[in-house]
Amino acid sequence: MSNNEINVIGAGLAGCEAAWQIAERGIKVNLYDMKPKKFSPAHKSENLCELVCSNSFKAERIDSAAGLLKEELRKMNSLVVSCADKCKVPAGGALAVDRDKFSGMVTDKIKNHKNINFISEEISDLPEGITIIATGPLTSESLSGKISKICGEKLSFFDAAAPIISSESIDMNHAFFASRYGKGDGKDYLNCPLTEEEYTEFYNNLILAERAPLHDVDVSNPKVYEGCIPVEVMAQRGFDTLRYGPMKPVGLRDPKEPEKRPFAIVQLRKENLDGTMYNMVGFQTNLKFPEQRRVFGMIPALKNADFIRYGVMHRNTFINSPKILNPDYSMRDDTNIFFAGQITGVEGYMESVSSGLVAGINAALRRTGKGECVFPKFTMIGALANYAANSESEDFQPMGANFGILPPLDELIKDKKMRYNEFAKRSLMYFEDRFSK
Repeated sequence: MSNNEINVIGAGLAGCEAAWQIAERGIKVNLYDMKPKKFSPAHKSENLCELVCSNSFKAERIDSAAGLLKEELRKMNSLVVSCADKCKVPAGGALAVDRDKFSGMVTDKIKNHKNINFISEEISDLPEGITIIATGPLTSESLSGKISKICGEKLSFFDAAAPIISSESIDMNHAFFASRYGKGDGKDYLNCPLTEEEYTEFYNNLILAERAPLHDVDVSNPKVYEGCIPVEVMAQRGFDTLRYGPMKPVGLRDPKEPEKRPFAIVQLRKENLDGTMYNMVGFQTNLKFPEQRRVFGMIPALKNADFIRYGVMHRNTFINSPKILNPDYSMRDDTNIFFAGQITGVEGYMESVSSGLVAGINAALRRTGKGECVFPKFTMIGALANYAANSESEDFQPMGANFGILPPLDELIKDKKMRYNEFAKRSLMYFEDRFSK
């Protein structure tokens, strides 16, 4: 290995984006990942950039935080967003992908780039030279020990994935295609309505269902990131909590009974372009597999559901970034070491991509001695980096893209949609001025 090369450890969303940004700047990259020789508990595919939880990258609208972040990444020639755009599946106003085609495309581009040397190897110690650690929330035990030594305190929380169901097993007599408020082409979501009686029975069984054991933590009080909270935990907050969350019926009408609004609805979203698999939207869970089959089978459309993948819950790890990192995701104590992805405390697919992009660009600048690239806090990319580096919270927790982390506008705008549009306009003007020439 040459000292002129940059090392990236981990070939998930953040690691692949980081490696791509470095390689596109003409610098050689050693990209390490233990797959396919070894897999974490949550990974199954041999491809890089595997999506473990949902296949959705959230909203596309520019006046949404998720949509703005993706557009900023497009302006920066993000590999991951480019591949996602080419692997879309219908999802209303969201960007969702065929996960196998998506990871396959990223893998192909990474492994065929002339400046990227992919090495299938589990790393237990940090290589010499400029290195980006993008090992994700399921970092192997051997490397976790090394990270603990250089970072000190580590924090943990739990992440959950939703079940995937075979489309052939869905009872279409109790389901209908529609997007909320008529968005999309009308077939982006498959909706499974419940009456009040059906919902009540489902709810009472859900809150009492048996859960799978959690390992290596205090099971009486595990930290669960709010954006991935298991549906059974959410249900315990109250009878109507799900009806205001993943099972909200507003904006949806069954064409068979258009005058009647369902009491609750479970939405299913395509997992692949062929529509042979559907994901239960918002139904991350830690129920035991037989309990998932029993309880979710109480949803009329899913009474004979064939579960291609059951929901799972696993431990995620992230560092105490505000005490460790700079806004370019390098370490304060050793600026040749960068972190990227969920291990930094950014939460979400595109948020991880964002951190990988910033770390990759700055690692390349570090190698060539051309300074640094710190994005302004009024951009979503910059705001996420600033949160990771400078959060003042005593209890640092993962953060996804949201307009609350952006600095206020110069002018007070009461209308929320107009205000969000101005946030987006301010950010994208920066990218147009700086990077479009």
